[in-house]
Amino acid sequence: EVQLQASGGGLVQAGGSLRLSCAASGVTFDDYAIGWFRQAPGKEREAVLCISSTFGMVTNADSVKGRFTISSDKAKNTVSLQMTRLKPEDTAVYYCASAASSAYGCYEEGMNSREFKYWGQGTQVTVSS
Repeated sequence: EVQLQASGGGLVQAGGSLRLSCAASGVTFDDYAIGWFRQAPGKEREAVLCISSTFGMVTNADSVKGRFTISSDKAKNTVSLQMTRLKPEDTAVYYCASAASSAYGCYEEGMNSREFKYWGQGTQVTVSS
């Protein structure tokens, strides 16, 4: 059974940094693409970044380019989302998800949200101005 658990959310001032973690069981990051998504109140869910053994880190949301990075720790089987220079518009519930394999979901040209099959519960990130 695949389980993902996101953690690390909280309240931070604009310009600050935050690191989210996604702990996984039932998947290994060599075999599955992992993505981070977010959903702000009243808005549709947005694909942010993903990482796969094929393409490495892929940034899908232009608004986070140069500010957010994704990395994996194989020993701990976790994927982290490092967020810097946070803005109030980054406020959202952040989710991590896994595609069915490393061949799906995370591509050089971007992410396909529909190919992410397993989802963790979200963690709230609030950026104050």
